[in-house]
Amino acid sequence: MDRLQELMPEFWAAALETLYMTSFALVLGGVLGLLIGVILYVTRPGGLLPNRAVSLLANLAVNIFRPIPFVIFMAVAQPFARVVVGVGIGTTAGAFIIALAASFAIGRIVEQHLVSVSPGVIEAARAMGAGPLRILFTVAIPESLGPLILGYTFIVVALIDMTAMAGLIGGGGLGAFAQIYGFRQFEPVVMWAAIALIVVFVHLVQMLGTRLARKIMRR
Repeated sequence: MDRLQELMPEFWAAALETLYMTSFALVLGGVLGLLIGVILYVTRPGGLLPNRAVSLLANLAVNIFRPIPFVIFMAVAQPFARVVVGVGIGTTAGAFIIALAASFAIGRIVEQHLVSVSPGVIEAARAMGAGPLRILFTVAIPESLGPLILGYTFIVVALIDMTAMAGLIGGGGLGAFAQIYGFRQFEPVVMWAAIALIVVFVHLVQMLGTRLARKIMRR
């Protein structure tokens, strides 16, 4: 316990790094994932704007990058992170790589929830003269908004888990704190304090996401 008290400044700094990486990755990965998911949805056979070539390329990209274990993905994406954010190690580089990795999973989640919208609703909008983009933004996305929020909530929980591995490239965060000051120095109290705060973060995200989704789906 004394050791934990000594490390309190580092502990809260690691907590802020975890929140920073998670927020950064959620915004960037969420936007990229939404774009990928929309492309997968509208270009699929029978979609709003069917395009076999684009659909094939988008599915191929998701199917190639999504299964790569994150530990390996970090090494593969480091050169790209250097080009985009200027560095290949550190908190910002870790957040950027997490966002890239998450975007492919988010894209598939977005596609699945958009596809689940009732075809009858889409056909009714078409019968009323709505174009593809109008159907997408006024029918498909609003109809699937509740499930999408649940999907993004699941992704946020995964992002928090991924920040723990970002310590391998100097990303910092609670995962790195638990490993460096807890596991390696045989300080179980320090390690479990970091784990407990991660659990609190996950619980709060899950609770807020679930409540928001329920509120939207009741409308």
